[in-house]
Amino acid sequence: MAPTTPTTLSPTLHLGQTLRFTGSPFTEGVEAARHEPAGALLVEGGVIREIGTAETLRDAHPAARVVDHGEALIVPGFVDAHAHYPQTGMIASWGKRLIDWLNHYTFPTEARFAERAYADEIAGRYLDLLLAHGTTSVCSYCTIHPESVEALFSAAEARGMRVFAGKTCMDRDTAPDFLRDSAQSAYDDSKALLERWHGRGRAEYVITPRFSPTSTPGQLQALGALWAEHPEVLMQTHLSEQTDEIAWVKSLYPQARDYLDTYEAYGLLGERGLYGHAIHLEPREHARLKEVNAALVHCPTSNTFIGSGLFDMDGLTKAGLRVGLATDTGGGSSFSMLRTMAAAYEVAQLRHHPLHPSALLWLATQGSAMALMAEDRIGNLAPGLEADFTVLDLASTPAIAQRVAEADDIWEALFPTMMMGDDRAVRATYVAGRQMI
Repeated sequence: MAPTTPTTLSPTLHLGQTLRFTGSPFTEGVEAARHEPAGALLVEGGVIREIGTAETLRDAHPAARVVDHGEALIVPGFVDAHAHYPQTGMIASWGKRLIDWLNHYTFPTEARFAERAYADEIAGRYLDLLLAHGTTSVCSYCTIHPESVEALFSAAEARGMRVFAGKTCMDRDTAPDFLRDSAQSAYDDSKALLERWHGRGRAEYVITPRFSPTSTPGQLQALGALWAEHPEVLMQTHLSEQTDEIAWVKSLYPQARDYLDTYEAYGLLGERGLYGHAIHLEPREHARLKEVNAALVHCPTSNTFIGSGLFDMDGLTKAGLRVGLATDTGGGSSFSMLRTMAAAYEVAQLRHHPLHPSALLWLATQGSAMALMAEDRIGNLAPGLEADFTVLDLASTPAIAQRVAEADDIWEALFPTMMMGDDRAVRATYVAGRQMI
C-alpha cells in the first residue's frame, strides 16, 4: 500500500483543471459537464467542502494547505461497478468461451481462497492495482469462502476505500464440488457477513448469487429471502452474457419465461439489483428491468475478450435504464477504467452509436455510482461528497502529448488519454482526501 497524506483532517486546497457533472450526458449532452481550466477543490475531513475557481477559493481560504496539480485534470475517482477480485492472478488467460473459461481458469483459481493468507495477498494486490489506475471504489464478487470477503473488506478498510462486495454463492452441481456451498450456508454466511460488515466504515455488503446456472432454486429462494429481510443492501448477479449461456439457463429452468425470470421468481429482481452484462435481452426482460428501475453493468473488455457480444448502450440508455461501467476483472482484460472507456467507445462504434467523451467519463464515475445507488457519496466532484478523486496527466506519453497539443477543448484533450492512457496517466489518486499514489 502506498503512503498516504498525513494531514487529511485539515483544510486542503487542490488546484488544477476540474471536471464534474451536473447531470447526465445521455439526457443533457455535453452541457451536463462543467470544466474549470483553473479550478480548485477544498477538502476537509475526507469530504469535498467547496468547488470553484482557484482564485475564488484561495481568497476565501487563505490558511488552507495548497496542493497545486498544475495543468493536470482533477476528475472524480473511477467507480468499477462489476469485478471479480479473486481472478486478479488469472487476468488475460487465453482463449475460452464463458463456460469453458469458468471451468478451466476461474473455478480452480477461486478454490485457493479458502486460505485466508492467500485471500489477503490477492485482496491487497488487487486494491493497489485499482488505486494505481485511478479507481477509488469497486463492486466485487468474492468466492464461496467467507475468508475471501473478510480479506477484501479488511484490505479496503486499511486503505479507506468505499468497497461493495459479497460472498459468491453456488450450490448446483454445475459448479465443481470443491467450490459449492448450500442453500442454508449461502444464507447463513451471507447474513453473518452482512451483519458484520455492512455500514462498517465505508464497507457495503452485496448479496451475490453468481448466476442462476450455478445455483439451485432453493439457494436463489434463500438469497431472495435474505434480500427481503435487508432491502437496504445491493444484490449482484449475471444476466444474458452469451447465447450459449442463455440456452444453458433455459435447459436448467425450463419453466422460466426467460433468463431474468430465474431471478424474478425467487425475489431477486429489484431497484437495488445489479445485472452484469445484459447483452442479449428479450423484450420482456428489457421491460421488467426498466419497470423496477434495476441497474445494468456494461463490461466491454470482457464482452469482447470472451466473445460475448455488443452491449446496446444507446437503446438501453434511451429507454431510461441505469447503466454502470466495469472492468469485469478477470474476464475483462484490464484493471484500468481508462482502457474500459476505450472499449466502451469501440463497442458503441460497432453498434453505430458513438459515445462522446463526456458520456464515457460519466459512465466510469457518476453513472457507476448511480448504478450502485451511491451517487450521494461518490462518483462526482461536489460539496458534501466523499473526497475520492483522481488527478490525470493529459500528456503522459509522447503519443498522447502530440495529439493534445492540437486539442481545441477539454474533450479533445481528454479523449486521447481515454483511448491510449494507462496507469502512467494517473498522477495521483485520493481516497477520502488521502493521497494513495
